[in-house]
Amino acid sequence: MSVEFNHTIVLTPDREKSARFLAGVLGLEVGEPAGMFLPVTTANGVTLDFATVDIDIPVQHYAFLVSEEEFTQVLARLVADGVPIQADPHGRHPRRINRNDGGRGVYFLDPAGHGMEVITRPYGSDPRSPLNGVTEEVPGAVGG
Repeated sequence: MSVEFNHTIVLTPDREKSARFLAGVLGLEVGEPAGMFLPVTTANGVTLDFATVDIDIPVQHYAFLVSEEEFTQVLARLVADGVPIQADPHGRHPRRINRNDGGRGVYFLDPAGHGMEVITRPYGSDPRSPLNGVTEEVPGAVGG
């Protein structure tokens, strides 16, 4: 049997704002509303269904694997839009990206406060990389 991840629901105070923010950062399209959901679909067919709710929302984490070229574009959009970035999920390296596994990675928050991550290499893909633990400053970036 082949198991594939198909979709997840992203709770937010404002589905339009959150869906449009993420789609804009990642260079994706916001789909047509489907009931209470506003979908953003990734290249591998996984859909993030944004839903507006009026409750306390626990912070979630969403990670996206992109090519080096796409990462450059994502990072440029984050900097241009003044979105605070950091190289780690704990905020110890603001205005920086990480170079883990020989790739590049960045963390930022969406409008609902969810932790977003964009990486070019899956975790553990190069445990011997001399770049593991290295961070790089991003000119013009805003810190959290």
